[in-house]
Amino acid sequence: MTGSDRSSRKDPSSNRGHESEISPADLLLEKGKEMKIGLALGGGGVRGLAHVPILEALDDLGIKPDIISGTSVGAIIGALYASGMSGKEIRERISRYLILKDDTWRDIVAKKSDLLKWIPAFSAGLSRGGFIKTQRFIEYLFSEIKKPTFEELDIPLLVIAADYWTAQEVVFATGELLPALQASMAVSGVFAPVSIAGRVFIDGGVVNLVPYDHLLERADFTIAVDVSKVRNEGDHKIPGALESVFGAFNIMQTSALAEKMKHKKPDVYIQQEIQEVRMFDFGKAADIFLQAQSAVDLLRKQLKDFDIV
Repeated sequence: MTGSDRSSRKDPSSNRGHESEISPADLLLEKGKEMKIGLALGGGGVRGLAHVPILEALDDLGIKPDIISGTSVGAIIGALYASGMSGKEIRERISRYLILKDDTWRDIVAKKSDLLKWIPAFSAGLSRGGFIKTQRFIEYLFSEIKKPTFEELDIPLLVIAADYWTAQEVVFATGELLPALQASMAVSGVFAPVSIAGRVFIDGGVVNLVPYDHLLERADFTIAVDVSKVRNEGDHKIPGALESVFGAFNIMQTSALAEKMKHKKPDVYIQQEIQEVRMFDFGKAADIFLQAQSAVDLLRKQLKDFDIV
């Protein structure tokens, strides 16, 4: 959906300082231009499955992003979508490899061959730099995708990673896709660091949890989706060792994101309220899809407020 699809409308508010009451789409229409929409998908482990209902909602609304940026799991979901898969197709692919809450024993038996693929994807890749090498894991996820380079994707994609030795943020946008995705999802202590062209890369969430800032100059309207851990102030349980490491890591990430939001914001910011799901709780996929519905409703409302739909 572009600016050329709309008639005269109003924009009730804008995070990027539009002073006119005319909607962003109509401002571009007056200039004879179509609106470019950017979509940023943040990192957050298995909670990133909550990106899928967002994509399904955009499909349902007839909104196709012109550019996507992604960090860690957001880069993976973004790559699947940018390759031409719909939100529904991504959900179906993921569901084939997970046992869902409402699966019957017949469903599980039918999924047996796909479920067994998880074993070699993980067990064959133990490494001293992390628990799992990402090479086979990523190849497993992308076994059915025939677009090995950024240039072959249907939608331009920006993948965020961090250079371990220089502490710099690096944006991959050209060349081979799989190494970039390996780098972006190389969560320290879980996935091994990735070497590309003599540089060592780790999880992009270290430097940019929700990379909407890379879209502000590349798109006219930006949607950012945050799937980071939600904390409950009344919860005083002592976390386990690994959970405390991930939790401390998340505190630093969200603090950096909050500081960035003070200076530059996306037009639409969606914070997914995913409760009681740890970073690698793959068995809670059904719960994640269910909990994501409130964020989908919020997205629809905000897009309506901005007169984008």
